[in-house]
Amino acid sequence: MWRTSGASKSHGQLRKHQLELVSSVQAIMASTAGYIVSTSCKHIIDDQHWLSSAYTQFAVPYFIYDIYAMFLCHWHKHQVKGHGKDEGGAGSPGGTWAVARGYLHKEFLMVLHHAVMVLVCFPLSVVWRQGKGDFFLGCMLMAEVSTPFVCLGKILIQYKQQHTLLHKVNGTLMLLSFLCCRVLLFPYLYWAYGQHAGLPLLSVPLNIPAHVNLGAALLLAPQLYWFFLICRGACRLFRPRGSAPPAPRQPPGLHDGPRD
Repeated sequence: MWRTSGASKSHGQLRKHQLELVSSVQAIMASTAGYIVSTSCKHIIDDQHWLSSAYTQFAVPYFIYDIYAMFLCHWHKHQVKGHGKDEGGAGSPGGTWAVARGYLHKEFLMVLHHAVMVLVCFPLSVVWRQGKGDFFLGCMLMAEVSTPFVCLGKILIQYKQQHTLLHKVNGTLMLLSFLCCRVLLFPYLYWAYGQHAGLPLLSVPLNIPAHVNLGAALLLAPQLYWFFLICRGACRLFRPRGSAPPAPRQPPGLHDGPRD
């Protein structure tokens, strides 16, 4: 019995590691493609690069896979804890729905983010853009720079390496990369358009369509929420051990950070 439980737990950790590895590889590919596209487009509106459309089509299957893979990890964790027996087994219809509801409750923001990427952003980037704005799309792809640091942080937490130098260095890099490539990305895009159109930064929102501002706000909102959790996790990580204990609820910050 103990061996079976231990083997199941090890198998579950292996699945999580595989998920983090795939996410990291995808992030490196996306940020590399984004860098190539953004630096190749001298005219931020009209210049095109073949990688912009090619990688967008490649990313859609990844987001679908990631939703499914996260669900499998959640299901396996549910089974290892033995909750499936209390609910009639995860294989039964009631147990499956219970696991699915728990998964959506825990990963709602991440699932919503991935669904929006597939159902909204992909059609817009393929149809609505009409080949324009590859520079902006390339910059958006570079938002994935922070993902490998998030994934490494999760793995270090699983092996209880929270107080090692590697974890602190990784946490610092994650914080800085998330701030620069996700939070400050949107002001930079507004500034870049202002330079192109001869407008000051604060005048750009008033001179572009309202739906563009709305879309940017909707994309920025979860980044600000995740960044807040990361900052709170960083405060806990670098707080002296003799100080007051952290709040009871553990955020995804440095301990269970966001992935996309």
